[in-house]
Amino acid sequence: MSIPHPLPDDLAELIARRFRALGDPLRVRLLDQLRGGEQTVNALADQLGAGQQNVSKHLAVLADAAMVARRKEGTHVYYRIADEGVFALCE
Repeated sequence: MSIPHPLPDDLAELIARRFRALGDPLRVRLLDQLRGGEQTVNALADQLGAGQQNVSKHLAVLADAAMVARRKEGTHVYYRIADEGVFALCE
């Protein structure tokens, strides 16, 4: 994908949101856990030894940055990577 020059304002804002989202180690760890596929908030919380509310808060930040997507099935919310390009940012 080619990035336009000069950057449009909305794209510059998205890039900045993504870098801010990566500024927390728990969010980076959440992305790493989701690399293996879709998971529930509770499963992620258990795997990372974090509280469900805390994990939900961090997943909301990642969703706002368009890094993860969510779907609801019954009482469970499942998260997955929305843009594989996020891993290029981490690498």
